[in-house]
This record gives sequence, structure tokens and C-alpha cells, in this order.
Amino acid sequence: MKKQKFKLAIVSPFPPSKGTLNEYAHHLVNYFKDKTSLVELVILSDTLPKDLKYEDVEGKIKVRVLEVWKFNAWNNALRIRKALKKEQPDVVFFNIQFLSFGDGKIPATLGLLSPLIARLSGFPSLVLLHNIMETVDLKSAGITKNPVLAAIYRLFGNIITRFVLSANRVTVTIPKYVEILEQKYKCKNVALVPHGSFELPDMPNFMDNREQPLQIMTFGKFGTYKKVEGMIEAVAQVREEINKPIEIVIAGTDNPNVKGYLADVAEQYKAIPNIRFTGYVEEEDVPGLFMDATAVLFDYTSTTGSSGVLHQAGSYGKAAIIPKIGDLKELVEEEGYAGEYFEPGDVQGMAKAVKKLLTDHEYRESLGKQNYVAAAGLPMDDIAEWYIMHFESMLN
Repeated sequence: MKKQKFKLAIVSPFPPSKGTLNEYAHHLVNYFKDKTSLVELVILSDTLPKDLKYEDVEGKIKVRVLEVWKFNAWNNALRIRKALKKEQPDVVFFNIQFLSFGDGKIPATLGLLSPLIARLSGFPSLVLLHNIMETVDLKSAGITKNPVLAAIYRLFGNIITRFVLSANRVTVTIPKYVEILEQKYKCKNVALVPHGSFELPDMPNFMDNREQPLQIMTFGKFGTYKKVEGMIEAVAQVREEINKPIEIVIAGTDNPNVKGYLADVAEQYKAIPNIRFTGYVEEEDVPGLFMDATAVLFDYTSTTGSSGVLHQAGSYGKAAIIPKIGDLKELVEEEGYAGEYFEPGDVQGMAKAVKKLLTDHEYRESLGKQNYVAAAGLPMDDIAEWYIMHFESMLN
């Protein structure tokens, strides 16, 4: 029996929006747009500044991008429902995390009612939930340091998680998340779909890479659980020990909860030479960013889910310098990635890891090759196919 084609709506930030998870949506759509199982794809994204606009995506199917909701607006769930009523998709796919709809507590919470409202409005909904409240360190994530407020956030987090779990199906990217949600919330609609690798260029020529200038790069939104001070101090120490110039590249922006963080860091370490702050990295500039790096460093104190940066590092055959913490270490081991570890917050341990990778070419290349193989094992095209199967099963 021939399967019926369907119309898919995706609720997510999408480039040129700079909202969190915009890159993930961009790469997933790059594969959805050529899937003949779909008849049409409409992306319900957030509103842009006046100087930017969305462009329709060219592919084998019709793809449109609409400005529907607004970051930190209180009525995003109703805005999304109104757009769904107009577009009449067969399935709705939410690419979200807990702060997708706002960094204010009320708009963030109200926005997360969208999957439930979509389902109650007659639209089968699937949520890709990139993090869960049970594994988020509220202090490190910049949400609250007050233990009383933390307990309140946990309580409301449990309630909102139950609302999100009211979607027809919820997918997560880490096996432990499936176990936690099923055991705590007694739900039967959670499935594992790995993060996947955005791009997969040809395996790099590691011998050629030996001739490149030494560069340690980090990438993300900084100031809460992602820091850069330790990295700067560790690399500065290694420069003196091996007497070689090493560029420090800090790619990305402030976390919305800690505005001005990178500017303060730049001022604090202005006496240390050869530090480059790239600011926001446009999608077309990401490949060059990774290819120029000797290794990618993760100066994290905690994590809030699967690391897209780790998958990107693997795609470009880069060795990783990784803290020994929860979800990140678990993801590294379960998906076949490798790295040189250090204890979180230990600058001396970080410097030792950096020095080892910069001075031991064979070891660095072996880590890079292992990470490339891990990335090749979970290409985004396969991830898109997994979601197509989930959508089809929800419609049958």
C-alpha cells in the first residue's frame, strides 16, 4: 500500500533568527526539503529584526518560513495555534528546549504549552526536547542561585514537563533522558532519536593539518555553564611551556542570561595576546571555523543536553578537550566520540590536556579520526528519516 504524503509544520527558530536551536532546525530542514514523503513543509519561526527577512528554502518540496511567534511574548502558544489553524498541517514538529520561547519565566512557561494546545486543537504533535529539567543545574545555567527559588523552579519544571509529555510523542537525544522521563512520569510516548551530525565533509588530511598554525577554539553561548576564563589561562600557560604561538578563538555570543560577559572577559584578559572573539558565527562561516582549529575545547561546568558543537567537531575530524561531567561524558561514550578529559574548573588539568593534544600529533589525529567516524555513523539524513517514520506512524 502506497503511503500518503503529508504536510509538516516545524515550530523552531530558523536562520537568520539567532534563537537557540536555529542551527539544528536549519540542518534538519536541509534534509526534510528533499524527502518525497512530504508534500509541503512550513516553518513557524520567531519574528526577526526589521533589517532581516526569511527566505523560502528551495528543495524537492515546497518550503515556506513564516514569522509567527515572538521571543518573550506571553501569547506565543496562541500565535502558534492560530498559524496551525490557517496552515492545516498533518503533523507538527516542535524543535525546542525549556527556554525556546523566552528567557523570562512566565513567557518561557506559557510557550511550552504549545505542543499540548496543538494536540488539543487536532494537530498530531511531536516534540524534540533537547534538555530536561531533571538534569539542568539551575545555578550553572544562570537561572537561579537561591535554593528556595530552585525548589519552586523544579516544581514548575515538573508540571511543564507533564504538559510537554502530553504531546503525541516526545523524542530526546540521550538514552538517560528516556529512562528518567519514563520512570518519573510513567509515560509511554518517549523515544530516543540521536542528535546526528550536521555536515559530513570528506575526512580531512591530518598530515596537512600538522602544518596549520596552532589554534584552540571554543564555540557557543557563554557566561553561565559555558565559560572561557579557564581556557584563556590554560592556553596562556601552555604557550610558555612549549614556546609556540597558540591562537585562542572564542566563537559565539553571550548567553542571554549574562549579557556583557564576553566584553568583560575581553577587558579582563586584554594583556594576553592572540585572543580572537568572533561574535555570532553565520552558518556559512561555520565550516572554516572548525577546519582552522587544531582542537575544540569545552570549558563547561555542567550541560543541558546533547552537544551540537561536539557533533560538529566530529564532522570536521577534530580532537576534543572535554570536562568529566554528566551528560557530555555519557554522550561521548555512547555515541563513540573521544576526547582528552579534565576535571571541570581545573585550569591545570585543562592546560595538561591542551599540551598533550598540541604536542602529540599521532594522539590528536587518532582522536580526530575516531570523532569523524562517530559523526559519520549518525548523519543528519538518517535522523531525518527516523523522524519521517515517527510522523508516518502517528498518522496511521
